[in-house]
Amino acid sequence: MMPAEKSVMIDLGRAVLQFAPRTRQPAPEPIRMHIANTCRRAALTLLLPLALAACGGNERDYPPLTFDYLPQIRLNVASVEIDNRFVPAGRDDVTASSPVKPVAALKQMAQDRLKAFGNAGRAVLVIKDASLQRNHDQISGTMSVELDVYASDNKRAGFAIADVAQKRTGDIDDLRATLYDLTKLMMDRMNVELEYQVRHSLRDWLMSNNPTATPQPVQQQDLAPPPKR
Repeated sequence: MMPAEKSVMIDLGRAVLQFAPRTRQPAPEPIRMHIANTCRRAALTLLLPLALAACGGNERDYPPLTFDYLPQIRLNVASVEIDNRFVPAGRDDVTASSPVKPVAALKQMAQDRLKAFGNAGRAVLVIKDASLQRNHDQISGTMSVELDVYASDNKRAGFAIADVAQKRTGDIDDLRATLYDLTKLMMDRMNVELEYQVRHSLRDWLMSNNPTATPQPVQQQDLAPPPKR
């Protein structure tokens, strides 16, 4: 009886082993579609930045800064000139890396806003400082301009000074973008400061807004850098 019992046990064991595994049920169609769509989105999320970088699609656009949307500052002079006296200097100066140079932005401000509506005299916007300096994780920007008014005898009859400064501290992942944003922010402040100082210090040289008058063009003049010692 013992051998027969062992045989049965073996047969029963085979039967159990034969029927023990359960069949795997396929996922319902909605779940499979959801998973497939999730995988596609994940793949696109990973591949899209690489594709954009390869095509240059992630390059930021840096449009020129213009200010003709702001009110004109109408001066009772025959001409407006720009005298750039700023010369970048020092190893910390990063002005050259800015997509829009602060000097160029200040010149554009003068062309867009300072308008000559008089018959005599002249106004000169002197650019004294337009620097961007980097010290480790800090970017410092400074702008300083002086608007001088000369009477018909070429003697200075008045002036207005406008200064602004701005700092940005933190990780600098994109230097060009940081400099552009800082320059734009300083120009927003400079437009407000210059107009206030002109209306405060040169109010006798301001003219009313006359839409029929034709302004005179702005002239530019860059001084040569100082000689090296």
